[in-house]
Amino acid sequence: PHLTRSPPPCQHGRMAEPVEVSVEVAAAPAALYAMVSDVTRMGEWSPENVGARWLSGATGPAVGARFKGRNQRGWRRWSTVNEVVEADPGVAFAFHTSSFGLNVARWRYTFAGDEAAGTCTVTESFVDERGALINVGGRLATGVADRDAHNRDGMRQTLDALKAAAEAG
Repeated sequence: PHLTRSPPPCQHGRMAEPVEVSVEVAAAPAALYAMVSDVTRMGEWSPENVGARWLSGATGPAVGARFKGRNQRGWRRWSTVNEVVEADPGVAFAFHTSSFGLNVARWRYTFAGDEAAGTCTVTESFVDERGALINVGGRLATGVADRDAHNRDGMRQTLDALKAAAEAG
């Protein structure tokens, strides 16, 4: 079954356009889903995330499971709390991110490909859900003024590293 949970409404009253990046990978969708949905491994690919751990007894990707993500950019460090809102093996994995109880973003990975042929297009998307308070605080904490452009670059790096790892075996 397709497992999903709707994200909370945006605090700023408008829905931001998603930022999306895709890459073709010579790997099966199920294998790529397994890599991405193991959030404890995200630091292996992401230029900003340096690790994650499941919270409250969660041990893997399931709708409602929560995890803490740790991030670093230069000397700046911050963490987020994330809740899995979609967990459909080989199809999609998504989570809602918050900080200090305030909405930050929705991250989503989709996997479209041919399991038998072992090829897949992985798309990573980010929707900014920050209100004014977290927007200002986020700039101070991370040093990033243009989050969409910054994330687009980071998403390209993440997917390129994921591709290299998946294709290396």
